[in-house]
Formats: sequence, structure tokens, C-alpha cells
Amino acid sequence: MSLGCYQTVLFPREGKSDFSSWNPLKNSQLKGNKISGVKFSNFQVSQRRKCIPMKLKSLLSVDSAVEIEGKEGVNTGSKYDAIVIGSGIGGLVAATQLAVKGAKVLVLEKYVIPGGSSGYYQRDGYTFDVGSSVMFGFSDKGNLNLITQALAAVGREMEVIPDPTTVHFHLPNNLSVQVHREYSEFINELMSKFPHEKEGILKFYGECWKIFNALNSLQLKSLEEPIYLFGQFFQKPLECLTLAYYLPQNAGDIARKYVKDPDLLSFIDAECFIVSTVNALRTPMINAGMVLCDRHFGGINYPVGGVGGIAKSLAEGLIDQGSEILYKANVTNIIIDQGKAVGVKISDGREFFAQTIISNATRWDTFGKLLKAENLPKEEENFQKVYVKAPSFLSIHMGVKADVLPPDTDCHHFVLEDDWTRLEEPYGSIFLSIPTVLDSSLAPKGRHILHIFTTSPLEDWEGLPPKDYEAKKELIADEIIGRLEKKLFPGLKLSIVFKEVGTPKTHRRYLARDMGTYGPMPRQIPKGLLGMPFNTTGISGLYCVGDSCFPGQGVIAVAFSGVMCAHRVAADIGLEKKSPILDAALLGLLGWLRTLA
Repeated sequence: MSLGCYQTVLFPREGKSDFSSWNPLKNSQLKGNKISGVKFSNFQVSQRRKCIPMKLKSLLSVDSAVEIEGKEGVNTGSKYDAIVIGSGIGGLVAATQLAVKGAKVLVLEKYVIPGGSSGYYQRDGYTFDVGSSVMFGFSDKGNLNLITQALAAVGREMEVIPDPTTVHFHLPNNLSVQVHREYSEFINELMSKFPHEKEGILKFYGECWKIFNALNSLQLKSLEEPIYLFGQFFQKPLECLTLAYYLPQNAGDIARKYVKDPDLLSFIDAECFIVSTVNALRTPMINAGMVLCDRHFGGINYPVGGVGGIAKSLAEGLIDQGSEILYKANVTNIIIDQGKAVGVKISDGREFFAQTIISNATRWDTFGKLLKAENLPKEEENFQKVYVKAPSFLSIHMGVKADVLPPDTDCHHFVLEDDWTRLEEPYGSIFLSIPTVLDSSLAPKGRHILHIFTTSPLEDWEGLPPKDYEAKKELIADEIIGRLEKKLFPGLKLSIVFKEVGTPKTHRRYLARDMGTYGPMPRQIPKGLLGMPFNTTGISGLYCVGDSCFPGQGVIAVAFSGVMCAHRVAADIGLEKKSPILDAALLGLLGWLRTLA
């Protein structure tokens, strides 16, 4: 990869628009308009980025971010409705959705700013996104614009710039494909590359649209809450059955029903790799359908001022709702009393207590570090049998002279030059973001930002003396930059004016992710999303949120996880309707289904 305020429900447009039959082959034009949560700059998709007028909003700095801590000396004796460990997008969405329902929430963040993998940092006049700049869930329509709706729920909006090209693929056999914002343009380009597979292309991506339209027609809340779930089934039975049909299926199996050309199947692998860091055969079809279609329906929209503004806006909105966020608060233990999670302890010895604890850490960090003394629940044992930690990344943030980029350079690129088999190998594929193509205010005048990342295992960096560690960083970074220079930008190395390299150890340190992992990855070919756990856990009062929960990795997915978690927690603390008998039956059924994976 990738909800608003409506009574106790998070979808302001329920009943007003039906997206279940949206036709992706009909062109739609973005105009300068606004809904709560998102404001689009005046922009035509055919317009080139260099002509976009931009106004910087909410430029971030560490100093200003620390100020939004708001309440000095958070009272450790306060009894909160929920404590959220970590302020990634999933954790902040869960926290803000609970706060607007009336819950008193405390978010504890170990770093000095919010955002986690969707944070930022600043150096020498540059504002760098920590993670990807490809932002799903930021549109002005449908039910999957989860970031827009999360912001609107707490009275926030952000100006965004539509990106006319989601990603430009540069692949073996000189295959070059631009994923245009307009679906018809993308599909026509792909069919021009594979004219003999026209029917297969239309059928595979058509199945993706079946999934997307079903999701986009539903009011998305917790799949672990039976009153909601049964209500949605009776209102939209066909859409629910469609999703149930695809739940145990993978994108690669569907693709192979319709497509035979090995290069086209490898292209679909690359499409899925961006979504899930694995090939199509191991990518759940629901995840593929959600992302491969939302890029055309809602589009990729970059927030003016950088991705870090999303977390900052959500944190400010949380405080406005009367809840709290505390920075430099490193949670070291979850406190268990008589089998129930009741509080947390942070590294300075302070303890905080709440009815519920929500962990935005990975499941490996939650159950392997924050619950050191606890026996691993059976559900988590099953999860770790099905999923392993995906590799981390080597990331390179660079400032370069602007004239090294050709005119009309796309914002996002995926590079795999010579050999399809290297797609999933460490350092094989390169993902490149150039956010200054859209927002020039992120860099000094006459400069561009290049954010380069490629998969890299932590084991490659362990046990090295400091001098060898730094030398290896420079060596691998130089090789990666050299590949981009040869494939895309001649003279790139000589244009560099700033460079900083991060390894999996960097990600582990600053993002508190076990082994610097990007998220869960199936050990073998999975049964779609069947094995992915939801938000509840085997410990009473403890919930998980983020990329190691259903539906998985990516901004839109973790935002969905946050919404689901908030709804389930709200029901458990009396802010939403619940039925204990139906709860027990549904949770038991879901647990049994996960064992089938």
C-alpha cells in the first residue's frame, strides 16, 4: 500500500451515495473542492506538477510537536477509559475515534513527535517523510477515505495535492508501466503492453473492483462486533457475501485464472509486492482489491507540508476532545491484574491505569516484550505459526540539485531492472519517492528530495563494529544510488547535496519495531486473510491495533484497524451497544476460522 462523525457512527454520508456500482472506466475529474477533513488544491489530472500552486500548512518541527503534548504532568492516578501504546496512524485513529465517542484516552509515545512510520524528520531545510509518501485514504468520496474521515471526526482538515501517477514501474525486459490516476488510462496502457492478454487484464482487475465496490458500500466498523456485523449483512447481503467469498483467496490465484503471460503475472507480483512485501500468490485478494482500486477511485493525494502532518493533526484533535498524549513515554510493561490488562508502566517508573489497553506496537513487541512474564496466549501462538516478521528496509534520504530530474518526472517509482526473481530478495527492488515533485516547499529552492528504500534484513547489520557498520551503509547506498543513476537519472551521484542512510537498526531504535520489521508476512501461501487476527486478544482488556492486525500493512489498512478497534473497545466499555451472548459466539467462530489458515 491504505473514519467522520455521524452520531456514534463514523460515516457522515451513509445513505446519501451508493458506490457499490461505481464504474471505474468512466473518467472523473478532480476539481478544487473540499469536504470535512480534506481540501483539494485546484488541479487537473493532466496538469504537470511544476505548475501546481502550493501553500505550506502546518510545517512541522520537533519543537512545535513537543508543545502539543498539551498537559504537562499527566496525572498517573487518573483512571482512563483507554490507554494507547504508540502514536502510529492505527493508534491515533483508534484514540481519536474513542475520544469523539466520549472516552477519556491517554496516548503514550516513546518519541518526541507522533506518527511512527508515518512521521517525519527535518535536516538542513528538508522535511523528510519517515515512510512512504504514497497516501491512500485521503479522498473526498466513498467509505474507504479513512484518513479524511478520521481527521473530520476531530474537526481537522488538511490541504492535499492529487498525484496523477500512483507509481511508475521500471521492470525487466524494458517493461515500463505508469499507473495513472484515471483507471481507463492505466488499463489502456497495460493492455498496449500486453495486447494478447486484454481479456485477462480486464477480468483480473474487474475482480479487484468487485471487492473494492463491496467494501466501499459498507459502513466499516468492527468485524468482531455482532450487532454491527449482522446489521450490515441484512442491509447489504450481496456485498457481505462477496467479501466472504474472497476472504480466503489470494491475488495470485485469481490472476492465474485469467492471465498466462509470465511477464504480466510478474507485473501483478510487483503490484502486490508494493501492497504487502510479498508476491501475488501470498497477497490476500481483499488487500489487493482495496489498494489496486482505491488509487483510481479516491486516488493518491499528498498532504501539503508532508505526511507527518496527518499524525500531528490527529494528535491535536485528540487533545481538543479532552484526551491526552504524552511524549518521551516509553512503555516497558503492560500491567496484568488477575488475568486482565489494567495499566502500563513506563521507563521512568510511572504507572498509568485504564479500563482497556490498546497496543499499537507489533504483536511480537506486545507479547514478547511488554508482557514478558505472561504465557503466550494460544491465539498468538497460532498467529506466529502462520506469520513471520517481514524484513526491514534500508532507507536513503537525499537532497539533490533539481536539474538532475528530467521535466515531468513522476513522484513515485518502482525499479527492478534485470531479473524478476530478485523481486523479493534483499536489495533487489527499489522504491523511490520524490515528494517535492508535488510539494516543492519540503526542500530548499532549487533542490529535490529523493527517498529511496529497499528491503534489508536486520541480520545483515548485526555485530558490526561502528566503523564497519558505517562503511557498509555507504557501500550499499552507493550501489543503490548507482542503479538509479543508470536507469533513471544520469549524473545523480554528482547532484547529491545531502544524504542520510538508515538501516533496520535505525528503524528498530526509533520506531520500536522488533527487528525493524515492516509488518507480518505469511510463512507460506496463506488462505487469504483468514489467519490474520483482529483487535481483541487472549488477554482480557488488551487489544492490538496496527499492521499486525486485520487487514494488514499500509496506511489505509492500519486506519481501518484503528476504526475497528475503537468500535470494539467502545462496545466493551459501554459506549456502543453490545450483546455478551452474541459476542462470545462470534469471537469463538472467528477464532475457529483462524485455525483453518
